[in-house]
Amino acid sequence: MSQQSRFIYSPEYATYYFHADHPFNQKRLILTHDLMQAYGLIDEGQISQPRYATDDELALVHDRKFIDTVRAQGHSENELPQAPSYGLGTEDVPCFPKMHEATSLIVGGTLQAADIVMNGQASHAFNPAGGLHHSFRGRASGFCVYNDCSVAIAYLRKHWDARVLYIDTDAHHGDGVQWAFYDDPNVLTLSIHETGKYLFPGTGDLSERGDGIGYGYSVNVPLEAFTEDDSFLELYNSLIPQIARGFKPDVILTQNGCDAHAYDPLTHLSCTMRIYQDIPRLAHKLAHELCGGRWIAVGGGGYDIYRVVPRAWTLLWSEMTDRPLSDGPLPQAWTSKWSGDSELPLPTHLFDDVHPFPPIPRRAEITEKNRVIMERALMYAPLG
Repeated sequence: MSQQSRFIYSPEYATYYFHADHPFNQKRLILTHDLMQAYGLIDEGQISQPRYATDDELALVHDRKFIDTVRAQGHSENELPQAPSYGLGTEDVPCFPKMHEATSLIVGGTLQAADIVMNGQASHAFNPAGGLHHSFRGRASGFCVYNDCSVAIAYLRKHWDARVLYIDTDAHHGDGVQWAFYDDPNVLTLSIHETGKYLFPGTGDLSERGDGIGYGYSVNVPLEAFTEDDSFLELYNSLIPQIARGFKPDVILTQNGCDAHAYDPLTHLSCTMRIYQDIPRLAHKLAHELCGGRWIAVGGGGYDIYRVVPRAWTLLWSEMTDRPLSDGPLPQAWTSKWSGDSELPLPTHLFDDVHPFPPIPRRAEITEKNRVIMERALMYAPLG
């Protein structure tokens, strides 16, 4: 088993908790960790405890008044008057106790992953609690209080002067990260997501290409709704290598939201578990080809917490540890443990049986539209 990978994990991640009916449910991390253990993919020597991000580290991206408000709100029994102006207390980001501490631990987990990789303790590190890519300098958004992706990139820039390639395959556009580095030619943000015509946050258009000397270093691929595996992977496998080789990063940071799956209740894409084997496989290959193996992975969206998230992130970890999994029945110990908790039947196999998925009538039209989108996305990207 590879010792060149670290898994950043703590049960304390579950303190990032809005309420019982909120779609963002960190129980998915426990389910994922259990599935990895059931497959025999992880041992204690590979697990690193997250640390808390300091205020100074958060302030690499976030306004200090915002940080102070998040801390104060998390220790108040009532909603603070200024909370709404900072995006707190909304349907998406309800207030909860110790908001600052819970989110700082997630950010610190991603910074821990960055330290491990950049200091050469391991080539790869995965923080499944990370991927909070929607929050901005002074505003929470889209289930995200602080933005661990943006803080980690700013941290990599400050301490290692690193050129960072950020690849985001969440179905929702990585808006907070894009805008944080919109004019920085040393950070290339690449987001493959469902078009904002129908989905939060409504951004990620092809025209969002960066600003000033950063023009061309923001690349967006807004996919048509109901995009399936073949079209997704055609774009991903064609686009990513060209951009990565042209940019020549020092480190790759991937956001691995798994809400492009057909089961996800919040999106309109129609992919299966197949893409969640291929996405990390290419990122892994490019990390070794271009930047000495330096690869930091974080989680992200994923709202079918029983049927999708554990399988997707177990596939990521299996790739990261050079223990690729083939299809077969899920471990009986895992399905027996969790089947009583899920309202829907758990999947029986690691990969999906595609036969129950409804056919997409406009498949050819969607595929062709996505090809045109990819060609336009490449027009101003730095391809070397």
